[in-house]
Parts: sequence; C-alpha cells; structure tokens
Amino acid sequence: MAKRVDKELEQFRQVMEVPSTFEEGFSWSSLVGAIFVAFLMVPGAIYMGLLAGKMEVGAAAQWVTVILFIEIAKRAHRSLNKSEIFVLFFMAAAAMGMPFSGLLWNQFFINSDAAAATGIADQLPRWYAPARDSVSYADRTFFHLDWLPVIGMVIFGSFFGELASMVLGYGLFRLASDIEKLPFPMAPVGAQGIMAMAEDIDAKGRKDAEDSWRWRVFAIGGALGLVFGAIYLLLPTLSGALTNESIQIFPIPFSDFTQKTGRYLPAFATGMAWDFGNLITGMVMPFFGMVGSFIGLLVTLVANPLLYKFEILHNWKFGDDTIQTLFKNNVDFYFSFQIGIAVAIAIVGIWQVVRSVRKARAEAQHKGQRDTSGFTPPQGRGDIKFWMVLLCYLVVTVTYITASALLLRWHHGTWHPEGVGRANDIRNVILVLLFLGFVYTPLISYVTARLEGMVGQVVEIPMIREATLILSGYRGVACWFLPMPLANYGQMTVFYRQCELTGTRFPSIWKTKLVLYPIILVSSIFFMNFIWGLDKVPSSAYPYAEKMWELNALNQSIVFTSTMGEYSMFEQAFNWIYLGIGSLFGLVLFLTMWTIGAPIMLTYGVVRGLGQSMPHAIIPQFIGALIGRYYFQKRLGLKWRQYIPVVAAGFACGMGLITTVGVGITFLNKAVISLPY
Repeated sequence: MAKRVDKELEQFRQVMEVPSTFEEGFSWSSLVGAIFVAFLMVPGAIYMGLLAGKMEVGAAAQWVTVILFIEIAKRAHRSLNKSEIFVLFFMAAAAMGMPFSGLLWNQFFINSDAAAATGIADQLPRWYAPARDSVSYADRTFFHLDWLPVIGMVIFGSFFGELASMVLGYGLFRLASDIEKLPFPMAPVGAQGIMAMAEDIDAKGRKDAEDSWRWRVFAIGGALGLVFGAIYLLLPTLSGALTNESIQIFPIPFSDFTQKTGRYLPAFATGMAWDFGNLITGMVMPFFGMVGSFIGLLVTLVANPLLYKFEILHNWKFGDDTIQTLFKNNVDFYFSFQIGIAVAIAIVGIWQVVRSVRKARAEAQHKGQRDTSGFTPPQGRGDIKFWMVLLCYLVVTVTYITASALLLRWHHGTWHPEGVGRANDIRNVILVLLFLGFVYTPLISYVTARLEGMVGQVVEIPMIREATLILSGYRGVACWFLPMPLANYGQMTVFYRQCELTGTRFPSIWKTKLVLYPIILVSSIFFMNFIWGLDKVPSSAYPYAEKMWELNALNQSIVFTSTMGEYSMFEQAFNWIYLGIGSLFGLVLFLTMWTIGAPIMLTYGVVRGLGQSMPHAIIPQFIGALIGRYYFQKRLGLKWRQYIPVVAAGFACGMGLITTVGVGITFLNKAVISLPY
C-alpha cells in the first residue's frame, strides 16, 4: 500500500533544512537583553494579560531585544549569527516566563464566590494561598509572612519544572529526531522569524536589496500592529488611566450577542472578537485546521439547540450571556463529552505511534540492517550522555513525590488524619504519584514526541490527574495543589528541533536558562506585587480578568469538589454516557476522515471547533484563513508560507510596543502620590 502523503504538512516540512555546522549562541553581553526585558517588558505583559487576555508584549519583547542588539552590534562593527539571534530570542521569551504570575489568580480564587459557594475556600492549603483572614489581602501585598509558603512552592516548582523540561525534552528529541528520523513539520514555522533576521543582516552586509524582503515584510506587520494596537488597546488604556473611564471602540475581550440571539439559537454562545490578530492567526495556521474549526463550530450551532430541545442542556435560560452559557453547557453535557473526544484523540495518537513503529521495524528488517546513525549525535551540537537524562528524570520524580508526601503531612498535621480510611487516603495519593511519575509521564511524553515529529500534534489522555486522585479516595482539596510528577515533555522536542534548524549548540540554551533563572524570579514577584498594589485584581480596570476569571473559577470548582466527600458539582457534570458518546463520535470522525483521505489538520480542526471552544475567535480566524489561501497564496505561491510568519511576528511586535507605551503612562499616573498641599 502506498504511503499517504498530507500535502499541507509537506509544505511545512520543506520550509527549512538542518545546517551542517553548529555555533555557540550564548554570550554574557547578551544578558543585558534579558535584564532589559525582565524589568521593562514584564510589567506591560502582566498588565495587558489582565486587561485583554493578550500577551503581544511578550512577542514584542523578543523582537525588540533582537532588533536592539542587532543595531548595537552593527555599530560595534560586528554581526550576529543565527545562533546568537536564536539565543537572544529564547532569552527574551524566558525572561517573560513570570513564574509568580499565578499569585494574582490564587488571591482571587480563595476569595471568589465560586470557592466560597462550594466550600473550597476554607480547605485550600497554606502553600496555595494564605487564609482569607490574612491582612495581606487588605494590604494587597505578597511581601508578607503569610505568603512565604506560597512563594517557596513557586520557586520549588519552577526550578524542578524547568530542569525536567529542558533535560527530558532533550532526551525525547534525541529519540524522535536522531534515532527515528522524524521530520517535525511544524518546527520551521517558529524558526522562520529568526532566519529572517539573520538573512536580513547578511543581505544588508552584501548591499543586496533583493534578499532583504524579510525586513520589509516584518516592518509591514509592525506597522499594522502599531495602528491596530493604538485603537484596540492603547486608547482604552490611556483613557482609563487619565479619566478613570475606559473608552473602547472595539469591546474587550469580545462583543457578546448571546442574550439577543438566544431566542433563535438557544444554548449557543454568539459574539465576535474584534482583535485583528485573529485574522493573522488564521493566515499563519494550517488552512485545513482553520476550516475544520469552522465546521466544528457549525456542527455545534446545530447541535446545541437540539440538545436544549431534548432537555440535555437543561440549565440554560434565555438571557444568559456567553460566560453563563458556556459554563452551564459545560456542566450539562460538554464536560463529559469533551473528555470523550480527548480520549478518542489519545487512542488515535497512540495508534499512529504504534503503526509507525511497526512500519519502521518492518522496513529495517526488509533492508536487513539497522540504522544506528542516530545513536551518534551530529558533531558540534553539544549533546550530553543519555545516562544524565535518566538521572535527571529519577531525581526530579523522586523529589516531587517526597515533597508531596511531606506537604500532606504538614497540611493534616499527622500521617494518620482522623476519619475512617484517611491514613490510607494519603498512602493512596502517594501510590498515585508513583504511577503518574514512573508510568504515565514517560509514556505520554514519548507518544507526544512522536506525534510532534510526524504531524505536529500533541496528545493528552484527559482527566488522568482527576481520575487517579478521585480513585485514591482522598477527602479534601489539598491533593489538587501538590507538586505532581505529571508532565508532557514531548512538546519540548519542537523547541530543540528549532534550535537545531538555526544551527545553535544546545549548551547555549542550557547556560542561558541557568543564568536567567534568578533574574526571572526577582522581576516576576516584584511586578506582580506592584500591579496588585495599584488596584484590586480583578476589577473594572481589567475587563478581561473581570469577565473571564469567574468562569475559570467556576470550571475549576467542578473538579475540586470531586474529592470533598459529598454530592458535588463534579458528580453533576460527569456522565459516563456522554463520555462514551464523545469517544465514539471522535473515533468515528477520525476513521471517516482517514478513510476518505481528508487532511489530518482538518480532523483536528473539527475537534477544536466542537462544543466549548470560544466561538467568537473562530470566525475571524476562518476569515483570515480564507484571505490567506485564496488571495495572498494565489498571488505569491508557496512563498506566502515564508512571508506570513514574519508578518505575524511584526504584528505582535507592533501591538506590544504601542501597548507598552500605554502601560508605562498608566503606571506613572497611578504611582503618583498626591500631596496634601
């Protein structure tokens, strides 16, 4: 049987090739760029995340850092190579990591209506948030003794999480790329912007204007971002800071039509996200993925009124807005249905891996020899021994399990809490952690690494943490906030592939991460505290957080109540029949698409558009995909696939820069101390 080729994925595969040599990208002078990002761009990113749920400032920080250092190097009669640009780009992104960003959410959740109504607030452990009577909430400060356990856990989790991600992701990359020779079709998309900068330097050095198209394309995207950002984000930011009344030409985060259309489309959320970035996202992403999302949205548009008619979506009522509609539908049907869909995705992903492994073995046996070239890594790439990867995995996993056991002991005050079976509950939680750390995590990480390498997809077995903790019999909510050895390191393989495509030595990345870690910690905690001190979070000053955080709190409460030992929201939302329907539907969908030879991204797109994906963004993304496919690609051909990632990078840079200006003015305005005379 001939091998089936997905033409769209082949386009992504052919964008770039691995270079023959690798160069060092880390330099101490470039560390100034990380400090620049950490102390100038991080506060803007935090503020805009609360205001509009957007992180363009993060992308802007990366590009501004790269452009700034390119210009500085030019005036020092030096040019930066691809590896140095990649490390600068990575360094700026890492500086925006903000490990303490969750603290703002923690202080909100423990005081939220959802946590209080479900009885969760009084059971949250001290390493998640201080008790509700802590004076730190009134003072709005994290620099208080009550927050020390929380800050300590953030430092612990971020350190071991980064260590495991970098080292174990590298080990999986060696397996998937070097040994199994997988193509990683989506990796070139992320590396194109870096290559654009490097090639632009070369072109300008040769005075060759024909080769400098990338800079012009980047500038076009930047101009679009500046213009739209001024209208969409700068205007409401400045008006809110200067007049205490935000002026929004385009509603943030979206316009909500659900309360009007509910009469004709019951239980279906309608609206429009006016962010121009959604159009560009639709152009960047694979076309059939966007088409599939739109098809899934249409299926939901038909299905929800029918489900309402047959009283499956029975909690919805006319007048509910988007947030209420999504949450009620989630409880009534989609919570279980989407778990079933995710189970189908996991089954298909594992089947793809098993099938490809068998095929590779059959081909090797047919050739009568085994390809061992992958066991010897390319010279000069800076690889490490496999035993070091395995040692890191063992140390991190054992440390996580030990820390979790000690935290449970601290929370309950004893290894034998009162109540029938409570001591066994703690023992069972430790057994769950052993299973997750030594069985599930390596299995799912390897499966994901292979899927990323084959088709650019991630696989997750849904609700694995929830299922194992519920089955443990534990009573309380502390188990949900333990540092679990549960992760999917397979996603890091794409990053290492991008590193390889740009010819960057791997030790450059590891040294950068090690040096950056303390800088990231300091900037993150300082600016989180500063922004909380400016105003209550969430509040009317932050439209996105005010609208979306309560929905997120309600959805999280569904899961947390499952271990409280009484009838809970989880029992209301979890339904085995709906889960089975979702699994069957997903499997039939994948089988049908595979049988008719549909593009694989179309299948995953349909799954994305089904049910509870925010419909307000899918429509503009689909419009963007149509414009890119049937206008720009017809005019430019396959070069469009090289142009649009650079346009997107420029747009993000422009949006980030213009909003950073507004954020800076806001901070200055709110930090002014009014004198009594």
